[in-house]
Amino acid sequence: MMKKLGKLSTAGLIAVLFVVLVVVAVVSVFIGAVSIPFDEVIKILVYKIFGIEMGGFGDIKKTHIIIVWELYAPRAIMGLIVGVALALAGVVMQAMVQNPLADPYILGISSGASLGATFAFLMGAGALTGMLANFDVALCAFIGALGASVAVFALASMGSRMTTTKLVLSGTIIASVCGAFSNLIVYLAPSDSGIKSLTFWLMGGLATEGFDNLILPAVILVVCLVFFFTQIRVLNAMLMGDEAATTLGINLATMRKVYILLNAVLISIMVCNCGLIGFVGLIVPHIARAIVGTNHWKLMPIACLIGGIFLVVADIFARSITSSEIPIGIITSIVGTPVFAYIMIKKAYGFGGGD
Repeated sequence: MMKKLGKLSTAGLIAVLFVVLVVVAVVSVFIGAVSIPFDEVIKILVYKIFGIEMGGFGDIKKTHIIIVWELYAPRAIMGLIVGVALALAGVVMQAMVQNPLADPYILGISSGASLGATFAFLMGAGALTGMLANFDVALCAFIGALGASVAVFALASMGSRMTTTKLVLSGTIIASVCGAFSNLIVYLAPSDSGIKSLTFWLMGGLATEGFDNLILPAVILVVCLVFFFTQIRVLNAMLMGDEAATTLGINLATMRKVYILLNAVLISIMVCNCGLIGFVGLIVPHIARAIVGTNHWKLMPIACLIGGIFLVVADIFARSITSSEIPIGIITSIVGTPVFAYIMIKKAYGFGGGD
């Protein structure tokens, strides 16, 4: 399958994946706790998007319109945004540390963001700054992600010059520490209902109400996409090793700090909206690399599209496997583990060099 996809031109492959992305997003709008007829969903979407009333639109219940447009549709778009963001972060991380096992979770960024957001929940979201609850959670998540990033770089720089191996090991240490403190906060939480909701959030979920909650994640994602697409030459150079990149005049120390800062912003916003969702940033770049190779001109757009598809499909399964919704983080881990193992065993591509 991957070989057949690889034979398509990059533009053709992007077009195919974009169509698949749209299809799975539309399909996800039909899935939920309330069963709404297929034709009603189509009529609601056509009316809300294009302003056209199809036959029988007036007979649709107002509650169905609210559910489809304010719950199901925003959730599908949130899945696309988070999937693309996690895949983008994974691609950048793996190039930055020249390690195919790197992703925001392994380098501690997600765990730091989770710790910050968990702390905000414990203190009472909205109580820290006196502002909106979402602002408190986002602020604490960013502080946690940035703090974890700084700690990783400081630890990796101790003793001798920073290396990619030390960076990954440092990330693992910081992620473990942040995870331990997050668990401690959950354990000390005074409310049983609070523990349950917080535990569910830590396992990941895409539930959102209305399109207003999509604005900040979407804006941050667009900014990061634009920036990192201007950095493709640097990312390709990083794959050739530190010495080769330095020879090309690239200040690796500065660029790594900029990249990890932007990834901290990107991941913290996604974590505070959706909790912890693992494996997307780890396995999606591998899948994309197996199809188009390591050149980031091809890799980055393909990985972003696959990331969006992967997370929306995972969310569909999370809502349809049982009568109650399963946290999406569980689904991505169940699916991601064997896929990642298969890629590691069967991979037929290299990590360094462009193609």
